[in-house]
Amino acid sequence: MNVAVVLYTSDLRLHDHPPLRAALSSCDRVVPLFVRDRAVDAAGFAAPNRLAFLADCLADLDAGLRERGGRLVLRSGDAVAEVLALVRECDADEVHMAAGVSGYAHAREERLRSALEADGVRLYVHEAVVTVAAPGAVLPAGSDHFAVFTPYFRRWSELPPRAVVPAPRSVTVPEGIGSDPLPRRADLTGVSPGLPRGGEREARDLLTRWLRAGLSRYEDSHDDLAGDATSRLSPHLHFGTLSPTEAVQRARAATAPAADPGAEAFVRQLCWRDFHHQVLAARPEAAARDYRDRRDHWRTGAAAEEETEAWKEGRTGYPVVDAAMRQLRHEGWMHNRGRLLTASFLTKTLYVDWRIGARYFLDLLVDGDLANNQLNWQWVAGTGTDTRPNRVLNPVRQGLRYDPAGRYVHRWVPELAGLDAPRVHEPWRLPASERARYAYPDPIVELADGLDRFRSGRGAE
Repeated sequence: MNVAVVLYTSDLRLHDHPPLRAALSSCDRVVPLFVRDRAVDAAGFAAPNRLAFLADCLADLDAGLRERGGRLVLRSGDAVAEVLALVRECDADEVHMAAGVSGYAHAREERLRSALEADGVRLYVHEAVVTVAAPGAVLPAGSDHFAVFTPYFRRWSELPPRAVVPAPRSVTVPEGIGSDPLPRRADLTGVSPGLPRGGEREARDLLTRWLRAGLSRYEDSHDDLAGDATSRLSPHLHFGTLSPTEAVQRARAATAPAADPGAEAFVRQLCWRDFHHQVLAARPEAAARDYRDRRDHWRTGAAAEEETEAWKEGRTGYPVVDAAMRQLRHEGWMHNRGRLLTASFLTKTLYVDWRIGARYFLDLLVDGDLANNQLNWQWVAGTGTDTRPNRVLNPVRQGLRYDPAGRYVHRWVPELAGLDAPRVHEPWRLPASERARYAYPDPIVELADGLDRFRSGRGAE
């Protein structure tokens, strides 16, 4: 009897799962394993929102495996030590896993390969599971990665599609393999009250509904803050409960034979995800260091700290910024346009280090992905891959353009619910007698002063 271990990481699904398919093709018995990696937790993953979503995902994966005669095995500790112990326990012949992109993921794979080879066990690392294209699949001449998105997208779009593999009909797990109990969302505290549910079933249902009702209007509506016309699939892509390859192929098939602007705009966003993964795979230090050294004097000191706290709490005095930050706290998720404008406000109006904002987002975002979070923050801050690093998003203009009726602000800043648009985007301009009716703070900084800070590069106080 041949046995294989399938190590799950950021790929918590049964559909389109090449490592599981390969293990089932070569071995009679398979042990699906998830290790609660203490090193990952120590690095900041163990935020309540992501742990709650993870609990949902693991429960759903276990349920799907049990429907097929198997089950999920959960262990906790050092990932390499736990895999090695399980391999010895079940006398496994091989281990399969999806490739990661972070520096830690690469180091973990190498440690695991060395440990397994010492026991005569082979490790198979499968590419293009977490992303559509493997990080090294699309390369420019003379470099190990693309630093600009548009040429990457052009080459990425020319790749032949990988075949989507079906979910297995049956999975047989060797008897007597012990497992830690699965975590439960209900046992966690500090979870955002509006946090979505996790799991592959939720992901597939959401994708199906999105393709039917949201895809065709995505091109025209994805920036509409109040319209909420984005797919909201990012948490599922982060945890791998949805295959990005399948999402691309189903989006294009939904509009075949004619090309649809909504489908292509959606696919372009999925390509942005791959783009950031290939940057981080080539430059793992960009998770904490500037990809390009363009800013070296971020503001520090008491005033900067006070303004940062106001930003976190959604009381900057700029309604659309505060609305987005409050959505983040309530849902553990934020509209993409909100992410852009709040990040721009912190880094280019308050002139605060992007790492402070990125850390705060990782504390709350259910889709807190290292590649996308850190590199999007750098893109906005002007230290990343943006070809226009000096662009500054004006929060008033952003509000007027993307929330013209003020419905997004009314939803998340209820103290301004009685104020109509466009005045809701500039409440400080109201007559003093009218302003007194709204318990809302004055702007913490004048936009002209913030712009001057940014352009002059005045940092330390």
